[in-house]
Amino acid sequence: MKLLVIAVTGFALTTVWSRNRDLLASAPDTALNLRNPLQGEQARRAGAKLYARECAACHGKSGEGLRNAPPLAREDVRQVPPGALFWVLRNGALTRGMPSFAHLPEPQRWQIIAYLQRAAP
Repeated sequence: MKLLVIAVTGFALTTVWSRNRDLLASAPDTALNLRNPLQGEQARRAGAKLYARECAACHGKSGEGLRNAPPLAREDVRQVPPGALFWVLRNGALTRGMPSFAHLPEPQRWQIIAYLQRAAP
């Protein structure tokens, strides 16, 4: 019974992450060329605070993913063009459970991206 639960849980996480990659892949070419204007430790610290307030309830305190939200503490999220993440934050995808964060000022969205794309701990 435990093996079945582990297998189903692993399948669910894989399915959720696969949908997230599809969402990132749906960013238009114009978004892929955007560069994060906010870099450095100050931007990452601000992004960590914003992440805790805006993202952690769904994606987990450390980006491990919760419920149907995919994990974000992954190498592919750190390597995706920052413009793809910015596009997802601005537009969301309600059919996939991802709300838009267009209510946040652009600099705050870039700070969240700086935090997400920091070097692995």
